[in-house]
Amino acid sequence: MRLAISLAAALTTCLAAPAAAQDAESEPSAFDGDYLAVGIGAGYQSSYIGSDDYILFPTGVLQGNLHGVGISSRMNGIALDFVPNPPGKVGLNLGIVGDLRLNRTRKSHDAVVDLLPRLDRAVELGPTIGITIPHVLDPYDSLSLGTDVTWDVAGAHGGMLVSPHVSYQTPLSRAILANVSVDAVYGDDKFADYYFSVSPAAAAVTGLPQYHAGGGFNQVGGTLFLGYDLDGDLRNGGAGLFVVGGYTRVLGDAARSPFTRIRGSADQWYGGIGLGYTF
Repeated sequence: MRLAISLAAALTTCLAAPAAAQDAESEPSAFDGDYLAVGIGAGYQSSYIGSDDYILFPTGVLQGNLHGVGISSRMNGIALDFVPNPPGKVGLNLGIVGDLRLNRTRKSHDAVVDLLPRLDRAVELGPTIGITIPHVLDPYDSLSLGTDVTWDVAGAHGGMLVSPHVSYQTPLSRAILANVSVDAVYGDDKFADYYFSVSPAAAAVTGLPQYHAGGGFNQVGGTLFLGYDLDGDLRNGGAGLFVVGGYTRVLGDAARSPFTRIRGSADQWYGGIGLGYTF
């Protein structure tokens, strides 16, 4: 499933932190030119969108810049940015994003919901666009605004998603980075119907009332992230740790769905820890 701000995205921020932490004189950084960073983490989140049952799950990320193409992770996918950004200046982010949606494709740990057949995996592809603004409040911070627009090409929900997001990050010291993020998810009628409607057949099996969900914004949330460089210098890459926590509110027809209103909760909390290394 997709979190308001995914744990993978938080770890990606951790791995990219040294570039944002350079001082006004643009000291050399391990993130100048080509680099590649990998990471692993463990998270704790609801078992499906709107669930009040929580699970532990592993997550991994890939972050880098190779020959002018930026690479960053999504929850279960990846984004490519084809526009190189000039150091210390406003940069355009423009590329493609792909994600694998696993919402209710596995055991939900809810006895009623698990009476239903598991859903198909969705493969969501589309463009991503945004801007990054450095030096907003001081010489070390940055503000990023962007939107992913994706369509399911695997024939699961068959719908469209629009996911706007805003994040602000700043180093608290040479070793510690803080990031605050807010995002939302809009799904069209096909998306909403697939994940949040209760058909007559599903109602007969589960005892839940029949329900038809329509499109709209179905999630909004925020995340607080802290990253720590293990050798005390954010600029030189190497190993780093992160801790992240956040909250998502399920909205609209998704919140009114029996899967959320009766079997789950519109309040979704999540957290995680991870380790990354930059080459």
